Amino acid sequence: MDDKELKTLRIKRMQELKEKMDQAGITGQVIEINQSHFADIIASHPALVIDFWADWCGPCKRVAPAIEELAQEFAGKVTFGKCNTDQNQQIAMQLNISAIPNIVLFSHGKMVDRIIGAYPKEAIRGKVLRNFPE
Repeated sequence: MDDKELKTLRIKRMQELKEKMDQAGITGQVIEINQSHFADIIASHPALVIDFWADWCGPCKRVAPAIEELAQEFAGKVTFGKCNTDQNQQIAMQLNISAIPNIVLFSHGKMVDRIIGAYPKEAIRGKVLRNFPE
């Protein structure tokens, strides 16, 4: 396989990933975020909420259902994602995440707010509505 074929395959795969992620935002699914496409996700979703978590974190497990429900509620308006900090330490360092759960809100590629700790769904909803008014 030569460089031109490889480049064509990469472009095709990136387009497929982008379409899949865009569809997830419309249908209210929470998208998995990792280092390989973090910058693309931030740039392509004007209203984005990312839940930073880890498998071993009990409070993170309590917040996860709220994030899933809010993703459904705000489908088509706000995109929700989750990022495992153990598997994506570079992103966590880049955003100065030292405690989890840590929910970061991005508007047009810029961080606008964050929620540190296991807050109830209503508190998270309130922050989302304040930062992304309908």
